[in-house]
Order: sequence, then C-alpha cells, then structure tokens
Amino acid sequence: MKTISITSNYLYSIFEQIQAQLGGNLDKKSKEYRLEINNDTGKGFISGIMIEPAICYIEYEIIFKEDVSFVYKQDNSSSIHFGYCSNGCLMQSFGEEGKRNRLNQFQTGIFSNSFNKKNTIFSFNKNQPTKASLITVHTLSVHDQELKQQLISTFFQNKENHPLSYVGSLNLKIVEQINLLNSINQKGLVRNLLINSSVYLILALEIEQHKYDLTKAQNCFNSALTQVDMEIIKRVSEHIKMNPEIQYSLKYLCKKFGISPFKLQEGFKVMHDRTVTDFIRNTRVEVAENLIRTSELNISEIVYTVGLTSRSYFSKIFKEKYNCSPKHYQNHQNKVVITA
Repeated sequence: MKTISITSNYLYSIFEQIQAQLGGNLDKKSKEYRLEINNDTGKGFISGIMIEPAICYIEYEIIFKEDVSFVYKQDNSSSIHFGYCSNGCLMQSFGEEGKRNRLNQFQTGIFSNSFNKKNTIFSFNKNQPTKASLITVHTLSVHDQELKQQLISTFFQNKENHPLSYVGSLNLKIVEQINLLNSINQKGLVRNLLINSSVYLILALEIEQHKYDLTKAQNCFNSALTQVDMEIIKRVSEHIKMNPEIQYSLKYLCKKFGISPFKLQEGFKVMHDRTVTDFIRNTRVEVAENLIRTSELNISEIVYTVGLTSRSYFSKIFKEKYNCSPKHYQNHQNKVVITA
C-alpha cells in the first residue's frame, strides 16, 4: 500500500505534493493542472481545475500498480467531497480504521468530515483501470451566498455528530457531463467559462441525485436497472448520437444491444428524461443545427443526413426546439453585426 499525504486545501499545493510522492510530469496552465504518470507506481493522468478558491475539481484517469491511498490530513471542517466513479471503483473512509465506502461505476458519493479530526481517505485498487472525479467544496468560503446557504442547510444543519457519508444510486447523466467537460477545446475566457459551467452542472447533478435518493428510496431506478443495464443505455445513447441517420425502432435497438423494451425505456427516462423516440428526435435536431452552422449542405440535404424524410416535419420540430425555422437560421449564419 502506497500512501499519498495531502496537507493543503489549495489545488496548486495538492498537485505539488502528489507529484513529489508519485513522480510524473506536472503541466500548469492558468488554473488547470495535469500530472502525467508513467512509472513503477502507475500509468495515467491526474488533472485538476480551480473553479474558485473554495471549489476545485480533480479527476483521476489512471491504473496503479499497487494499492494507493490519498490521505487528506488537513481537511477543512466545512469541506464536502462530491465523488463520482466513471470506471472501476473508488474507496473512501474516515481514518484507516473507519468504515470503507465503495463507489462503483456510475455511482455518486458525498463525504464530509465536519464532526471529528479523522483524515479523509480515498483509495484506489491496484491493477484496476479507474476514472473518478472529486469536487471539493469548502462551504464556508463559497462566494455565492445562495449556494453556501443551500449547502449548509442540506448537509450540515440538524445533523447528528458524525461524518456525512452517502453513496448514491447509479447516474449516467454525470458521466455524460464529465465527457463534455473533457472535450472542451476552446481557449482563454471562453474555455474558463465553459469549464466553470460544466463543473457547476456536475455538482448540481450530484446534489440532485442525493435529494432523489432520499425522497424516493424505493424508486424503479433502484429496483429495475442494474449497473450492466445502465452501461447498455450509455452505449445505446452513444450509438444514436453517432448514427442519427439510421431508421431506429425499439425492436432494432433491443435486439442489437440485448436489453428488454421496458429497461430500454426506463433507462432513457432516468438518463435523459425522455422516451427513446424523443431522444432520437432531439438528437437529429441537434445534429441538424450543428450541420447548418458548420457545413455547406442545404436544408434538404441536412434533412436526409440526419435520417428524416419530410422537410416540413423537420421544420416543425426544429422550430419547436429553437423558435425559428431552419431556413431563417441558415440565412442568418453569415451575417455579422458590427457595433461601435
């Protein structure tokens, strides 16, 4: 077992401490950090983003060659760790002898050590490819007063004197947002704004999952869908996004991916808040909007490209989503308004 001691609440110091103990090459750009590791301890990346002094995001995409624990020895008493596991598993405990909580793939976890002085520990198993993220919020230092009060009322008020330890049910919306965060390639101010909004959205989804689990402990998501089912739903969603032109049917999707119609529909409701048919239609409209902006295709060609046959139907669903006709949208793409 290799132990990484973290004695700072500041992201730049955290990465310097991790590098000093794990090795690797550390790249710093503005408020972003990326540590590349390829040695006897492990291979992969640890990246981090400072959203504001009180909120930071750390992502691990790595395989360790031995068991590794990250021990937060100076955890702020108002700190909350919002964890999510995209692949593999992540273990958490308060102190070496504390109960070990396990986050499996697609699970959320919320942890706060506000009532005792034990270290907060996150552990990775050896030889297991893992992708996990942590959003750490130092609640009392959050700039947004409304967010601060909501965090305090949700996670600190009227609690017994024991640490907050919550492991949630499966959630695929979060991994989708993490993938979007990782795909941001803009620079400068636009990049910073997109990153900040993505991390806040991930945080909101984790808090939403916590509320959902508390109020609907016996919901159908928990009883009907397994982790394997949710992985299939993820693959179906990606397949539709990559191939919007295919003439889909429930029978086709169920046969191709080996899932029942009930679980397919239920999974799409959980992940996308849509039926399968609604998701396909929405995907086609979004792909079409991107083609109008980025390609030289005319509207009829775009209709065919996204798997539709009726131009009038396409115009109808496009206007319902964007409140303007496709032709109007296309005609105004190249117009530039110059202001003094």
